[in-house]
Amino acid sequence: MFLSGRQAEILEIAKAEGRVLVEDLAQRFSVTPQTIRKDLNDLCDGHVLSRIHGGAIFPGGTENVKYEARRSIAAVEKQAIGRAAAGIIPNNASLFINIGTTTEAVGEALLDHHELMVITNNINVANKLRLFPSIEVVIAGGVVRGSDGGIVGEAAVDFIRQFKVDYAVIGVSAIDEDGALLDFDLREVKVAQAIIANARHVILVADSTKFERAAPVRIGHLSQIHTFITDQCPLPSLRTIAEENDVRLIETSLLANG
Repeated sequence: MFLSGRQAEILEIAKAEGRVLVEDLAQRFSVTPQTIRKDLNDLCDGHVLSRIHGGAIFPGGTENVKYEARRSIAAVEKQAIGRAAAGIIPNNASLFINIGTTTEAVGEALLDHHELMVITNNINVANKLRLFPSIEVVIAGGVVRGSDGGIVGEAAVDFIRQFKVDYAVIGVSAIDEDGALLDFDLREVKVAQAIIANARHVILVADSTKFERAAPVRIGHLSQIHTFITDQCPLPSLRTIAEENDVRLIETSLLANG
């Protein structure tokens, strides 16, 4: 597709930061929000961006956003989700933490806990928690993805299956309105499935941008989760699924307002 100079720059910003917002772009380019909305509509019609409320996200289709860019997407929301998840996990507990920027936020919120055993396939989580003597860190073996430090593959799956823990903290790349939990990498999905199967209480952590994305590989279903923590859940269908399956839904935006 043909891109104007401004549209090309918007695309580069989206690639670098993961998402762009109408108001921010209007101010940056000194144009009206209506002009930016037209640019975003053109980019989305060309399948290079995907619309979200108030802006657009990169990429569309089944490509994944670069891990470092994902850290900046909904960063404040992820921190609040991390604190809420850490509030559920007591001292003297064992838990899994899988790969993801939101699960990393949970790891950071656990630093004041005592006598934890954390089993993870997330090198970033292990590297932060290893500095705290009151937290025992056990790291999975397997293939290390250079893009995000995730440990994946059959060796990681076999390793996870050796444990039965109190809690699991998992993240996903996308959540469908029918409750399907989705990701991009089949190897990572197999690890996540093993984690779900070997934990007594599964905590799903996902910010609301995950409702606006699509991914091709199915991890499982919301009904398999015990607690679902997000900043806000705009989909009535997911609320119904949670209620019908005794899934505790925690929305951190409501906690903040309350």
